[in-house]
Amino acid sequence: MKKIAVFASGNGSNFEAVTAAARSGLIPDCEVALCVCDRPGAYVTGRAARLGVPVLEFSPRDFGSKRDFEKMIADELDRLGIALVCLAGYMRIVGEELLGRYGGRIINIHPALLPAFPGAHAIRDAFEYGVKVYGVTIHRVDSTVDGGAIIAQEAVPYEGRDIDELTALIHSAEHRLYPAAIARLLAE
Repeated sequence: MKKIAVFASGNGSNFEAVTAAARSGLIPDCEVALCVCDRPGAYVTGRAARLGVPVLEFSPRDFGSKRDFEKMIADELDRLGIALVCLAGYMRIVGEELLGRYGGRIINIHPALLPAFPGAHAIRDAFEYGVKVYGVTIHRVDSTVDGGAIIAQEAVPYEGRDIDELTALIHSAEHRLYPAAIARLLAE
């Protein structure tokens, strides 16, 4: 059984989708062994509690540096024997400590067809630009912002004018694509 950790900072719908996929066998021989959250009280922590997934919840302000809190996280990942780190709405740039210890084993989901629309507001940015094909990208995490090697993408055509409807369509695609990509990576 391979163990993964899912990092999230907010709602946690991708955390829940990945956990459900692991438990149902859509991600074979996989356990979501940890939810890492940098915003105490974020909705994802309630989802994790309801699903019985341990949570490593912390506030970066309680640490002297990014390296300090990333060392704490990496030590816990090592202790649990985590095979893959899956960022799912974790709104921090991964630093040298985590990349040094887990480089090549950290992936991220992004709500746009990278390399277009990197950053924290991809859906809004693409919507305001007026694109007709939106999408989702799974990529490896490196020291750049949303610039690591692309693992998988799915296009989401949309010509409407309702950003909430668009966001729901993108999340639906994310909930399919992320578990499939994780399953493929763990099988390698």
